[in-house]
Amino acid sequence: MENKEVWLTSLITKTPQEGRELAIKMARKSIAAIQTDPEIRKKLRADYANDTAQLIASANVIAIEFQTIAQANNFWH
Repeated sequence: MENKEVWLTSLITKTPQEGRELAIKMARKSIAAIQTDPEIRKKLRADYANDTAQLIASANVIAIEFQTIAQANNFWH
């Protein structure tokens, strides 16, 4: 994980919609941190795009990220 770009400065968002968008970004950044070669990620995209199990697994990762963000935002109460 050589990239030291600071992109996550806070989990606090104004709305649940912004929280969900942040959760998706977090999941995508995690994949990019794990598989650092963008060309390999591009080649693999076709595999998971047509695999419902992998798509569901991706949705689960986003749901877990969103749960963390929701808790950090006191569930927007």
